[in-house]
Amino acid sequence: MNFNIKTVPFSTHGSFLVISHISVPGYGEGLYIRNIRGGDEDLGPVFKIDVIDEHKDIVPYEVLAEPALLSLLTKDEGKIRFCFSSPETIRIQSCKYGVRLTAVTGSYDYSVKNSDGTWEINSFAQEIRFNLAQHKGEMHVDAPFKELRSTHMIIDLIPNERNGLDAALTEYKTVLPKQPDYQDFESVVEKARSDFRAWVDKMLPAPKWLKPGHDLATYITWSCVVKSEGLLTRKAMYMSKNWMTNIWSWDNCFNAMALAKHQPELAWDQFMIFFDHQDESGVLPDFINNRYALWNCCKPPIHGWTLKCMMERTDYIGKEQLQEVYEPLCKWTDWWMNYRDDDGDGIPQYNHGNDSGWDNSTIFHSGTPIESPDLSAFLILQMEVLSEIGRKLGRDEEAFIWQERSEFLLKRMVEHFWKDGKFVALKSGEHTHTPSESLVLFIPLILGHRLGEEITAYLISGLKNFFTDHGFATERLSSPYYREDGYWRGPIWAPTTFILIEALKSVQQLEFASEAAKRFCRMANENGMAENFNAKTGEGLRDRAFTWTSSVFLLLANEYLRSKDYIS
Repeated sequence: MNFNIKTVPFSTHGSFLVISHISVPGYGEGLYIRNIRGGDEDLGPVFKIDVIDEHKDIVPYEVLAEPALLSLLTKDEGKIRFCFSSPETIRIQSCKYGVRLTAVTGSYDYSVKNSDGTWEINSFAQEIRFNLAQHKGEMHVDAPFKELRSTHMIIDLIPNERNGLDAALTEYKTVLPKQPDYQDFESVVEKARSDFRAWVDKMLPAPKWLKPGHDLATYITWSCVVKSEGLLTRKAMYMSKNWMTNIWSWDNCFNAMALAKHQPELAWDQFMIFFDHQDESGVLPDFINNRYALWNCCKPPIHGWTLKCMMERTDYIGKEQLQEVYEPLCKWTDWWMNYRDDDGDGIPQYNHGNDSGWDNSTIFHSGTPIESPDLSAFLILQMEVLSEIGRKLGRDEEAFIWQERSEFLLKRMVEHFWKDGKFVALKSGEHTHTPSESLVLFIPLILGHRLGEEITAYLISGLKNFFTDHGFATERLSSPYYREDGYWRGPIWAPTTFILIEALKSVQQLEFASEAAKRFCRMANENGMAENFNAKTGEGLRDRAFTWTSSVFLLLANEYLRSKDYIS
């Protein structure tokens, strides 16, 4: 398979290094080696990549990207190749043309030559060092030092006529670890391909007509995993290696569900990583990366629902895992009831749109805090799941209390939010509501027949008003607030699609669920694994290489679009 480097980065499983097509002020547009540590505030450019001829003039090229190999192709069939030999090392190979690496320098960055002929490049801005070793060919370094730093750093890697060019760029923090014995470039490529094939073998299969999307989703999920480091207590699947270079505390749940069947241990790590950082109060951080966690907001409590979905897909989650998650899930549930119910009416609230995951939904149009029925619905299911776990762990009294709390909140939710034959969102304290045509008001369908026949029928029927040729728009197209690229005011999103399809399944609307899955998968198959999609055209929007989109695509293609004609 090949992919577009302008929308999908080149990386490997476990690595914080990425090669992307970006633009950097002062350096221009092109291919860059990036370090994605530290979150999405900085693209992390380290080196700009150029192809040069024997006169050191820059040569234009086209890019051919596949999961294990990135090739730069010149008009006269020259080829420069990049491959990860490990998560820390990028190998560079060429026979005819050279490679210029121009460092994106900061206040104290410098280069020094080591006694073995390799070079150390110290990037203060990225808080990382690099070792550049030349196995074949020549290396010319232009890095004049003045006062506190190298004024610039330009490294030219030049092939020789007999052996060509073979170089290795390795990242490290303090002291360069002992490097493995040299392997020829072709062996490195074959090892990388083998690693990717092993991941492919563990993916959920899909019908053959979805092969382009399946290939892309498989590569994105494989390449977006980073190793455990810093605050990342476990291997983590980032949302993207474009610019959404964090994990958010509901995005991760969809990746966990897609991994549950064939990679349950990695799935469990995705699910539990936020509980590793849980505050004493019970709240989970909004997002985490290797350097810091953000606590200014959180995400909705979909974790009980997620856990139930995972248990339906794997036998891995046994007593040990349930004991690990039970107390943290209790604290997370209680946090909403203890700290997000300012008016004391027994109905929790969102203090900001970001807390809901629907950042700018029209339910927040007139301000916050907002009591929204989706939040209560998630907590009702979470309490049910805690009751089930309590019984399995022999904590019968607690299980009974959780079940009672779930039933009570269900009763209060219907009384509170069901107004004039529909669900509404209310301003906490005032209990007034701003008219909204947001899809979020239909999320309570996850409660299924607990809601009763009248409400269930309304929600099923109402969903059809959001249903386009590509799936569920997040704002009704006739709404005055609908925007084609309005984030949660129109575009189609993978997580809400999956939640609603699972909800439709729970009320035996299997034909509707399957058709929704088909439309979403067809759209992603044609337009890539984007962060979200134009509800009218299906065009991919925002970050174009998103893992939760990939994971939802894999789940839906496998579970709802059944066919004997599967990808082998």
